[in-house]
Amino acid sequence: MSNAKNCILAQHCSLAGGAQCTKLCPSYIANHGLNGAGGRVGAANLPLEYRGVTLANSPAREEQASIYRVLEGYVPTFARQFEEHPEKPIKSLYFYSDSPGTGKTTTASAVLTEYITRHYIGSILRNRQALDRPAYFLDVNAWQTLYNKFNRPTVPADVAEPASRQYYAWMTAAEVAPFAVLDDIGVRDVTEGFRGDLHTIINHRVTNGMVTVYTSNIPLRDLNTVFREMKPRLVDRMRDLCIEREFVGISHRGLKRA
Repeated sequence: MSNAKNCILAQHCSLAGGAQCTKLCPSYIANHGLNGAGGRVGAANLPLEYRGVTLANSPAREEQASIYRVLEGYVPTFARQFEEHPEKPIKSLYFYSDSPGTGKTTTASAVLTEYITRHYIGSILRNRQALDRPAYFLDVNAWQTLYNKFNRPTVPADVAEPASRQYYAWMTAAEVAPFAVLDDIGVRDVTEGFRGDLHTIINHRVTNGMVTVYTSNIPLRDLNTVFREMKPRLVDRMRDLCIEREFVGISHRGLKRA
């Protein structure tokens, strides 16, 4: 039985669907691991429910058709990652909507998958070693949960210490990955310390021109209502580097992937 439906490379692979399309394919293992939960996709920290989502099969594609038309023209710009001095940088993306469940996270995950795919194939074609972690997904709400675990006075050390290590590992990964998704950056009920750490990641990525997909419940222009210490100039720089799109429609959470 073909393994094509499980592999993010399938739509680009001449062997997909054939006898050699198995879980033992070296390229499949490189991107998904021996057990299907590792490789570059696993290293990206992408939630299980979004692994394997691409622009072509995304459940958000139909309702957000106008956005997906933009993205079909956007993902080919990922080839610029291999240019030493690209004439134009790869733009970042900012997805927002008032309502949850409109497809922001699904779409951000699909774009991340497309980046991993193009990074891997582009590296092979250029005789280069692909990065082990070219992209990273940071679930800001899950990250905040880790923060709370080690910042409460009554938390036992055997709980706080592992949470702290994981928290800072996620923070570092989100800072250094060439491509990152920062999911739900519009969180409001947070401490100044956590908000400062999130601001640090965003500032680092913007300052260094790193490609980022942000999802949020507020427009980019209103970020200062959340990041009160964020300088207006940084928001302006984000706007200059971002393609901003509003997701419309009703929530489909509980019915299909959000």
